[in-house]
Amino acid sequence: MSPRALWAVFTTTESKKESLNLIDARAYGLDPHFLQFSGGKTKWESSTFALEHGLGQVDTIVVDEELTLSKAFSTAMRPSKIIPYFYRASGEFESDDITVTTLVTSSRFGAFSRLIDRYRGPISATIHVGNTTNDIRTVLRSLKSLYATSRNMAAYVDVHLVIDSFDRQFNTWRNIARLFARTDYVMMLDVDFYLCTDFRTAIRETPHIMDKLRRGNVALVVPAFEYTKYSDGLDPSVFPRDKRALLSLVKSKHLGMFHASWTPGHNSTDYKRFYAAPPGNIYKVTQYTSAYEPYVIVKREGPPWYEHWFFWLIMNHLLTGVTKDL
Repeated sequence: MSPRALWAVFTTTESKKESLNLIDARAYGLDPHFLQFSGGKTKWESSTFALEHGLGQVDTIVVDEELTLSKAFSTAMRPSKIIPYFYRASGEFESDDITVTTLVTSSRFGAFSRLIDRYRGPISATIHVGNTTNDIRTVLRSLKSLYATSRNMAAYVDVHLVIDSFDRQFNTWRNIARLFARTDYVMMLDVDFYLCTDFRTAIRETPHIMDKLRRGNVALVVPAFEYTKYSDGLDPSVFPRDKRALLSLVKSKHLGMFHASWTPGHNSTDYKRFYAAPPGNIYKVTQYTSAYEPYVIVKREGPPWYEHWFFWLIMNHLLTGVTKDL
């Protein structure tokens, strides 16, 4: 017998409650046809193990979703309306897949579409919407159009809305995207990064790397690069597709460490060691600094979450109590 843990299940709303939600949706300027889970319930059930030993209770305990989310994000700025799975991907994902978690504002929909088409895997995206009728209607029309015209978005992307008047709650948005990801592993990535290689497949097909990720105390750093001259980085068709091409651009000084002007942010990755390592080789980061902000793949459950208190651009990627084996 394998005991089943307690879990939470989002349930559909009652018809009376749902009719009220449709009224709320219209007040927000939302399209009621696409409204999902807003005003729903979180249902808690006793484990099979507890019931078989005369513990717990058969009846479920129901808590308002709004209350659950307000506690989960109690240190974030409020008031804020969170709508999980406003759009839900039609695809089914394997548990050991890697979900890209990202945050998007209306000005970045073009970059968002490009990321979706390049990754072609599970994406959990938090989209911020300003709390005005005009902002809500404009953003949701654009989002609906993007969803309707992109097969990849319909297949791979879960969208979670945050409606409020706070423009810079980056860490709250990151945590929302991670919380509602549907795979065991996640990678927090800025939406405007261009994915040059299929690292997702390479990682999943390499047993010793997956074994490290399963331990839950490892963060796999994916090195980030940028062109030294802005104009050289405008055409993705000429971006390097393998390490040999990458090293050639680095050697000619056309490409370098991401945000080289802020050395503490990525220098701990030890780019010189990365350049010398064979393709597919991994190594331990040994020179960790408190300002280190790498892009990492981690297990969704277990690692620290982003601190909601950091809501501006400086050090906003920092995790609480970082104890990773980088």
